[in-house]
Amino acid sequence: MAKVRGRSGADMQVAILAGGLASRLGYLTESRPKSLMMFKGKPFLEYQLEQLRQAGIKDIVLCIGYLGEQIQECIGNGEKYGMHIRYSVEKTPLGTAGALRKAEPLLTDPFFTLYGDSYVFVDFGRIIRHFLSKDRLALMTVYRNYDRFDSSNTAFNGRIVTRYDKEAKTEDMVYIDYGVNVFRKQVLDMIPEGRSYSLGDIFRGLIATEDLLAFEVEQRFYEIGSPQGLKDFRKFVGSAA
Repeated sequence: MAKVRGRSGADMQVAILAGGLASRLGYLTESRPKSLMMFKGKPFLEYQLEQLRQAGIKDIVLCIGYLGEQIQECIGNGEKYGMHIRYSVEKTPLGTAGALRKAEPLLTDPFFTLYGDSYVFVDFGRIIRHFLSKDRLALMTVYRNYDRFDSSNTAFNGRIVTRYDKEAKTEDMVYIDYGVNVFRKQVLDMIPEGRSYSLGDIFRGLIATEDLLAFEVEQRFYEIGSPQGLKDFRKFVGSAA
C-alpha cells in the first residue's frame, strides 16, 4: 500500500477539475472559463482556493482545458495565495476522469478531487481520516438532495455507494454526489489513456466491486454550472458579505 498521507492539511492534495466547456451557460462562457466568472470582483476559482487554504491545503493541481491559458495567467503558480499550484493541460477534451489520468504524474496517493464549478462545505481532515481507516479505493461525499439543488443521482446504504446514475433514477436515489471525492492512485489504471472518460464511469466500476465509500455531508452545496446555480451563488456571496 502507498504511503499514508493526508492526516493534516499540509499533506493533503486537491485536484480541481476545471477543464469543462460550460455549455449550459451559453454566451457567458464563450470567451472565458467558468472558473473565472466574477462574483463581487473576484473570480470563482479564488473563492475555492480561499476555502482550501483555510483548511490548510496548499498542494493544488488544476486540470484545465477550454480557455485554460486564462486560468494560468490569472492564478499563476499559487504564490500569491500561499499555495503550490501546478497545471495539467488538456489539448482535447478528456472528460473528468480522463483529465485525472493525464494529471497522474502530478498526483499524490491518495488525492482529493473537487469539481471546478462547486463551492462546498466539508471537513477535509475528517473525510481523509475516514477514508484512511477503511480498505477501499475511493470515497464520494454525498448529500441528501431530493432533487432540490440539482437532479439526485446517488444511493448509499450508510457505508458505501450502491448506485450512481444520472439517467435511470430509482426511488432510493435521493442523494447527489456533493462535489468532493478521494481516490487512491491505482484507480487511475481504470481510465483509458488519451480517451474521454467520466468520473461517472469510474464510480460505476467502483460500485460494482464495493470500493466506493460514502461520506454524508449535511450542508448544501453551491454550483455555478447552471443559470440557477449562478443566481444562487450570487445571492450567497451577497448575503455572506
